[in-house]
Amino acid sequence: MAKNEINGLSQSILESYSSQLLQVSKNIDQDIQSAAELIINNSGKLVVCGLGKSGLIGQKIVATLCSTGTQSVYMHAAEAIHGDLGIYNPGDPTILISKSGNTEEIVRLIPILKEFKSPIVAIVGNIDSFIAKNADIVLNGTVEKEIDPLGIVPTTSSLVALAIGDALASVLMVKRGFDKEDFARNHPGGELGKQLALRVESVMHYIDDVAQISDSDSISSCAAKMTKKPLGVALQLDGNQLKGILTEGDLRKSIASSNDLNDSIKNFINTNPISITPSTSILDAMKIMEDRHSQISVLPIVNSKKKCLGLLTLHDLYQTKLI
Repeated sequence: MAKNEINGLSQSILESYSSQLLQVSKNIDQDIQSAAELIINNSGKLVVCGLGKSGLIGQKIVATLCSTGTQSVYMHAAEAIHGDLGIYNPGDPTILISKSGNTEEIVRLIPILKEFKSPIVAIVGNIDSFIAKNADIVLNGTVEKEIDPLGIVPTTSSLVALAIGDALASVLMVKRGFDKEDFARNHPGGELGKQLALRVESVMHYIDDVAQISDSDSISSCAAKMTKKPLGVALQLDGNQLKGILTEGDLRKSIASSNDLNDSIKNFINTNPISITPSTSILDAMKIMEDRHSQISVLPIVNSKKKCLGLLTLHDLYQTKLI
């Protein structure tokens, strides 16, 4: 291909990726569900095996499976016959990845895996291959063509195998009931894990540090209270129950619309505030604020008995350095 022919090449490559992946998706759903059932019904770990580019894809699939609740290990096909088969326990299911479906090193493993009574799931690009014919379940990763200019580099086939692995991991997540809390436990060091694991109770302002007002307060007295406890908001409580909220914006509106700062603040209090519990993750709290188109910058914290415990501000979330 001449250098002057590269205009639009990347776009055509991505479009080809998309169309071929869509074609693969049309006939694989039930097979992925069957593979998930096979894996779920075997209590042992899942072994994923490949070689070359397929091996690299296998390693990524293992990483995804482990992080989403499926105990998995990667086994290099060539190293397997030189001692790595020791990772097996009888009955451990195996995913074999091969574009041709006839990779020699993997083909040599199949009789051994059958001796181990290891159920085999094959991700292959040739359903008439030896590996496909000897697998319990075949996930068809056949592609029309590789998208590189020579049409020989494992590109589309690698992407399809990876996508099939991600789809399988997603189905397994649903079948296991894997949720955000489970994900957080598996990712304590990552930003997303911290967002899911960190609760608002860890960063909230307790009620004694929040300005508190009543219906009888004047505009002037509210301004004084909010100046003394400058969190940009005041809470109206009935005993210890949350009754309303007044933001700095509400206070400005009251000042602008009143001729006397001794007028009651009552008509400017929001009596239907959104609140969250102390066990809410900071990620969910952030989503609540964002869902309101950034109109909410503070959230009262209440417990299961509706007792108001304190306040979370958008600034508190920024201080976590996780958003």
